[in-house]
Amino acid sequence: MAYDESLAQRVREELADRPGYAEKKMFGGSCFLLRGNMCCGVGKDGLMVRVGPEQYESALADDHARQMDFTGRPMKGFVFVDPGPQDGPGPENLD
Repeated sequence: MAYDESLAQRVREELADRPGYAEKKMFGGSCFLLRGNMCCGVGKDGLMVRVGPEQYESALADDHARQMDFTGRPMKGFVFVDPGPQDGPGPENLD
């Protein structure tokens, strides 16, 4: 199953002007990096977001977030975010 290219394009548009922006093909999709660190990505399971270990539990409390566990083991500090409305919050708060 291919990743959602329209979602990847939304992320690209939001992050492209930020210092240190880069995109790499990983995990069967596209990963987006800021200053050499992965901040989010789009894969077959949707949007994955790095929230960090300090924000992990509070991020999981959100109705649209779930554990990132495509390897069978949860990756602390990363969550999958289920799709929301096109005019809803996006990756604009990734600093």
